[in-house]
Amino acid sequence: MKNRICWLLAGMFFAVILLAGNVVAQESKVTVVNPRGTPPPIRLVPMTPRFDTLDGKTIYVINIGFGDTFLPEVQKVMAEKFPKTTWVFRRKAGRDYFDDDPKLWAEIKGKGGGVIMGVGH
Repeated sequence: MKNRICWLLAGMFFAVILLAGNVVAQESKVTVVNPRGTPPPIRLVPMTPRFDTLDGKTIYVINIGFGDTFLPEVQKVMAEKFPKTTWVFRRKAGRDYFDDDPKLWAEIKGKGGGVIMGVGH
């Protein structure tokens, strides 16, 4: 008797699973649209090729609020290691990385050969 009840319950369990699976399979699908729309394609900008040498180049060391002791020290060490390179230290205008400084960018574009920019904490 106990054996028959176990088999009956097992059969009912599998029947419920089969019926539930059949109901789930009949549900309709929902299409979701992104409210931001389709973003424009990303324009890939290749990296600048490496210099063969730093001799005769002007490299800017830019501080964007990283602290007033670390990057001047970097400039000093790099000037000792590369004496034929001109090292220029500048503080970027603004409070953080996202503030623009068009005068500094124009100066670097006109006179600079490269940039070291401190962007961390």
